[in-house]
Amino acid sequence: MAKDKRSFFERLTGTVSVTESEGESEEKIQLDTQKEWIADEDNGEAGQLAVDVYQTPEDIVIKTMVAGVRPEDLDISITRDMVTIKGTREAANEVTEDNFFFKELYWGSFTRTIVLPQEIEVEEAEAVEKHGLLIIRLPKVDKGRQTKLRVKTT
Repeated sequence: MAKDKRSFFERLTGTVSVTESEGESEEKIQLDTQKEWIADEDNGEAGQLAVDVYQTPEDIVIKTMVAGVRPEDLDISITRDMVTIKGTREAANEVTEDNFFFKELYWGSFTRTIVLPQEIEVEEAEAVEKHGLLIIRLPKVDKGRQTKLRVKTT
């Protein structure tokens, strides 16, 4: 198997530099790129999920599109300082490969691990999916909160 000399960005977006494409038709290059991308899915490599992460005064919020994924096919693991989202988007094989003009949607397994900027309360976290948008709310740890500890006698 030949080593792919394109940059990470070129492989990710399907673009090619002008010097590499001299003498080849643009259509052939695009089709070759699509075939390589489809082949990567079959190698067992998980796609990476795009996310928005922001904070409010009380929460850290993660938003991501999971359209086409059933909630029971999502696996969200949370620790005090990290969140991992895993899932699988299954393609309905209604059309043969030869009948596609473009094939840009990602089908298959995906994963994303996000290191959080501060600790969160794991037990109070919640996840909601609506119309393909997954919203995860992670309450921040209140380090200023104090509680009284009662001493027991034995």
